Amino acid sequence: MRVQAFLRGGPAAAAVTSAAAVALATGAAFALRPVAPDLSLGVLYIFAVLPVAIAWGLGWAVAVSVTSMLAFNFFFLPPVHSFTLRDSENWVALGVYLFTAVVVSELAAGARRRADDAEQRQREASLLAEIATHLLEGRDLDDQLPWIASRTAEILGVDSAEIELGRPGRGHGGMSPHPLTVGTTNVGTLYTDERRDPNLDTRKRFMPALASLLAVANEREQLTREALEAEALRRSDAVKTAILRAVSHDLRSPLTAIATAAGTLRSETLELKPADREALLETIDVEQQRLNRLVADLLEMSRLQAGAASPELELWTVDELIRQAVDAACANGRVQVRGADSQLVRVDAGQIERVLTNLLENALKFSPPDSPVQVRVTATRAEVIIRVVDQGAGIPEQELERIFEPFYRRGGGRTGVGLGLAIARGFAQANGARLWAESRPDQGATFALALPVEEAAEALA
Repeated sequence: MRVQAFLRGGPAAAAVTSAAAVALATGAAFALRPVAPDLSLGVLYIFAVLPVAIAWGLGWAVAVSVTSMLAFNFFFLPPVHSFTLRDSENWVALGVYLFTAVVVSELAAGARRRADDAEQRQREASLLAEIATHLLEGRDLDDQLPWIASRTAEILGVDSAEIELGRPGRGHGGMSPHPLTVGTTNVGTLYTDERRDPNLDTRKRFMPALASLLAVANEREQLTREALEAEALRRSDAVKTAILRAVSHDLRSPLTAIATAAGTLRSETLELKPADREALLETIDVEQQRLNRLVADLLEMSRLQAGAASPELELWTVDELIRQAVDAACANGRVQVRGADSQLVRVDAGQIERVLTNLLENALKFSPPDSPVQVRVTATRAEVIIRVVDQGAGIPEQELERIFEPFYRRGGGRTGVGLGLAIARGFAQANGARLWAESRPDQGATFALALPVEEAAEALA
């Protein structure tokens, strides 16, 4: 690396190398003088010209050619140790030698220029491909700009560079601006250190391609943002519509019932029997519970969507969780539990109880009044799976996933606001569990809750 850096050095390195090359060629000529004619030894100086031509170009190669001609004349052509020539054929030999050295120098320098140009183009293409790969991977363009600018500075051969998208804004002291344009569209500006101008050919070749990549990436990000905004607006509209429907029906119904019952009780013109009065009070109690449950569901859904439903994990046995859920669902003896055991799970008991209670209430609602609901518990090495099986009409295959969407009503019905299953899945996922639906035609529906098993060693810790 040090040798390569030296060969790429400035005039001092070129002068030292040129002198050393001429000296080595002269030494080789002296070494071969006993076995070769003096006039033929001039060809050795070609080997002094070639490396200089390759490393520093034609100018230094011509200087080495002239120096080599003088050295050959001084040391080997009579009269020696003098720059005068006695024989006319020696003038011809020196002229042919100088012409040959210059031609060889030009050929060597041209080959080096073509090699350097090919290497430069390859580096440009590699960098453009790398930039395209980074941008197509979906990485943020603003985060990538410093890296792109740094690599661009290497390609252009300048000390530093900065890229600013859009129209030029703040000043860049000590930096020269270079517009990045695609057609008539201004993509941005490349600023380079004004102390060193980038190569004109490289700039004309590389910067339009870079501008095109940045334009495509910028447009892709804008389209992505617009798509996200459109999707967010669509979801927001869907939620607003669903909430309005819930307010217009599911909230209005219990409020209407409560208001009607309360108005009847206050009426001074109606004479109510104790049984009628009790029935009206029962209506108010049932409807206010329904209203409370609906408001609670809306609040729970908002907490889940905001990521604020963090579980408080504790060790519980599966059979205890099932027992609490059966009690909360007020199943009245209609739930049959099979396979419950004392397997330990680490969950938030309140949230998992809410999941199981919701599943039991759904199963009871969609099963005939005289049909039992079954809870089946199975275990694998990694999970305990609790299945709640109803005796209803089942769920069409195309609805098995949709029923877990917020505000989706099973079968298009009007019962409930459609939040129960969405909340149940949200709580299940918050506890590291899985919840899904299974159904076969005319065989009822099954909801499966898979809870991760707590390892015995961890449970004892």
